[in-house]
Amino acid sequence: MKHLTKEQRYQIKAYLDCNKTKTYIAKALNVDKSTIGRELQRNSKKRGSYNPDFANELATERKERFASNRKFTPSIEKFVRTHIEDEQWSPEQIVGYCRTHNIPMVSHERIYAYLRKDKLDGGNLYKHLRHQLKHRKRPVSGKNNTIKGRVSIDDRSDIVNNKERFGDWEIDLIIGKDQKGAIVTIVERTTAFFLMRKLPFGKNAGELANMVIDMMLPYKKHVHSITSDNGKEFAEHQKISKKLLAEFFFAHPYSSWERGLSEYTNKLVRQYIPKKSIFNHYNDLQINEIQYKINRRPRKNLNYDNPKNIFYKFVNKKVAFAG
Repeated sequence: MKHLTKEQRYQIKAYLDCNKTKTYIAKALNVDKSTIGRELQRNSKKRGSYNPDFANELATERKERFASNRKFTPSIEKFVRTHIEDEQWSPEQIVGYCRTHNIPMVSHERIYAYLRKDKLDGGNLYKHLRHQLKHRKRPVSGKNNTIKGRVSIDDRSDIVNNKERFGDWEIDLIIGKDQKGAIVTIVERTTAFFLMRKLPFGKNAGELANMVIDMMLPYKKHVHSITSDNGKEFAEHQKISKKLLAEFFFAHPYSSWERGLSEYTNKLVRQYIPKKSIFNHYNDLQINEIQYKINRRPRKNLNYDNPKNIFYKFVNKKVAFAG
């Protein structure tokens, strides 16, 4: 992502003085709308006014501060240990919090490396993680090379990453006892509305693609992108993408946090279908009822409205997206 120049900041100021929208300004500067949004959020004065000189100085100062604090210093180590031991924060949560509050911090991968070394040295810091590094036992390579034409999540635009658009989805599978049977779950990133279906042929890529297309065709104009893990069951992603006219992205191998909403949604499903369940014991009617129940649950991050209500307000264009 390119940083804005001082000249561009003067242009932003001029457009703001002419009461132009963020969308208009982004097009004029040939940048993403989210870039303008972040610029105004991070570099405006406390009362909300925007001054290009002040904004440029603030951005430069932040860049220099972060550039000089990427080493795993004692203060960073103390911050990491405290928030993992006392608060059970994940490395991703630590990094995200620090970025939001302009606190110097290393990458989440660097924190994981520190945790693995601590474990090898006999430390127990890893035990405070929800996964206790279990998802790191497998080699972080291999799977991503088996799917033809895959597009990495690295190429996903900021408008998707920052959940600034309605119609971007995550997809995953829930697997039954002894790897028999599968359920596909698809969740919309801004509303948490989700769909789920049993897969009669399990993890077969062709049949999964047909099922996904069937599930999402009614919402085709509200499907801009889909993000999955690197399972071979998504090998027919190009078929899905072509039929729905949507982009299809793949997260990094064994990086479940990159599809956090999908992981969380699957945990909600597990309340009704526990791990090691035999999927043949659940018929399509029961699967639909579970989907309906979860979509009707009030959510704190939706101001205690529910995903179903918010989703269909967007579909019916009864709400404006707060981008």
